[in-house]
Amino acid sequence: MRAAVFMDRLDIRIQEVPVPDPAPGELLVEVKAVGICGTDAHEYSTGPHMFPIHHAHSITGHEGPMIPGHELAGVVAAVGDGVVEFAVGDLVVSGAGISCGECHWCRRGSTNLCARYSTVGLQRDGGLAEFAAVPASACIAAGEYGLMPDAAALGQPMSIAVHSMRRGRLEPGDVAVLIGAGGIGAFLTYAASELGAMIVVSDLDARRLEVASSLGAAVTVDPSAGLSVADVLDENDWVPTVIYEVSGTSAGLADACAIAERGSRIVLVGLQAEQGQVDYRNLTLREIELIGTNAHAIAADMPEALRLLASRDGGWGDVAPQALALEDLVDEGLMPLVERRSTRIKTLIDPWAKTTRTTET
Repeated sequence: MRAAVFMDRLDIRIQEVPVPDPAPGELLVEVKAVGICGTDAHEYSTGPHMFPIHHAHSITGHEGPMIPGHELAGVVAAVGDGVVEFAVGDLVVSGAGISCGECHWCRRGSTNLCARYSTVGLQRDGGLAEFAAVPASACIAAGEYGLMPDAAALGQPMSIAVHSMRRGRLEPGDVAVLIGAGGIGAFLTYAASELGAMIVVSDLDARRLEVASSLGAAVTVDPSAGLSVADVLDENDWVPTVIYEVSGTSAGLADACAIAERGSRIVLVGLQAEQGQVDYRNLTLREIELIGTNAHAIAADMPEALRLLASRDGGWGDVAPQALALEDLVDEGLMPLVERRSTRIKTLIDPWAKTTRTTET
């Protein structure tokens, strides 16, 4: 089969590799679409950081060249021993996260915090290939939602958005501010607006803000145009209940802290690259909560994610307009993300495509 194989920093090769055999408890998935994100771009350009290329991973045991791709959807081609909940031909979406099911956190339902957590496409071979072997426990059947495979491939990032939204304990009627309208920010905008919250979205990209409006944002703000989120909140006499910092930038976090009112919550969705300074005295005196969020809990979050993806009239072509061929992964997919010039909010790859195609969402 054809696969994108990460060899080392700035070295991904399209190669012929053997089709994997599904181990007991696993599915062999014929991959129809797989998303790439900032994590993949970061690993490609400055890694390996999470990819176990030079040292064996403590949980998966993988070491050496690896197939990335952790946002995948496809059709079950074969089932491993012991798998009874899926059948050949089922459309499935992988949540990618693999949990032990036995530790303290798994018993509480927080499988994303599992003591033995690993991820398909980050610590073992993933979906940037024509076939992928994936634990059945990391998959959800998508057929009942009426989704096309391209839309199903958006399930993992939408599930992260659902988990992030829930971490902020957002309720209908709340005012929420989202800083950063990239992939997760776009899905979070839709999830929050569908919940019935009033959403203010801030980003420096006009196209992203246009899509955010179509996803349910009540107001969009481009700080580079001279208008701040604080100005919008003051003009409308709005007090934010939750502020989602999705950009992962120090400037975004500073803005979040600056607009946080008494009793509000700041949810750190984007990964901050550097350690910063927080005014802890201010947090204490104003009862401001600082909340972390990581990945998603597949059983709790993925069904809602798939329901949301299926609920949008007109599909997701504005968010993920194209699916690239494997040969275009680096030049048209990863490098635009690395250089922050991508014109797509979400980039999909079709491992079977010979050239770029329009998505069916």
